[in-house]
Amino acid sequence: MFGSLVKQYHLSQTAAQADWLIGADIVGPELAPALRSLKAPGTANKHDDQPADMDHYLHTSTDSGGVHTNSAIPNRAFYVTATTLGGNAWEASGNIWYDALLDPKVAPQTTFALFAAVTLRHARSRYGAASNEAQAVQAGWEAVKVRVR
Repeated sequence: MFGSLVKQYHLSQTAAQADWLIGADIVGPELAPALRSLKAPGTANKHDDQPADMDHYLHTSTDSGGVHTNSAIPNRAFYVTATTLGGNAWEASGNIWYDALLDPKVAPQTTFALFAAVTLRHARSRYGAASNEAQAVQAGWEAVKVRVR
């Protein structure tokens, strides 16, 4: 999702204007139109098997337990958060996710549920418990069926 933020910043795009595609300018015909879609995981190309929510989480021993494939779930939570808030995704939404990544509770073994809780805590801390930002983070995780406490 940070790659998408850099692209949006470079192109001066709002969350609504962005295509939320990763690799659209570098893939060949076999992977067209893109490598990944944060907006609609599993639709970027004919080989894209990324799940859009926890109901479709891929349990696998390959890809270190599916870290690349299942990364679509938190990426889509970010997309929903950013588009719910509107404006520039690199601002509020990007700051919340960045704060969460720096949080000492986040480690390589962090579950989606724990990461969701950390993002919500940072949204509440930075913007207020009842803020639009906190509500958008909650909505993002609910959209991908990750329970946030």
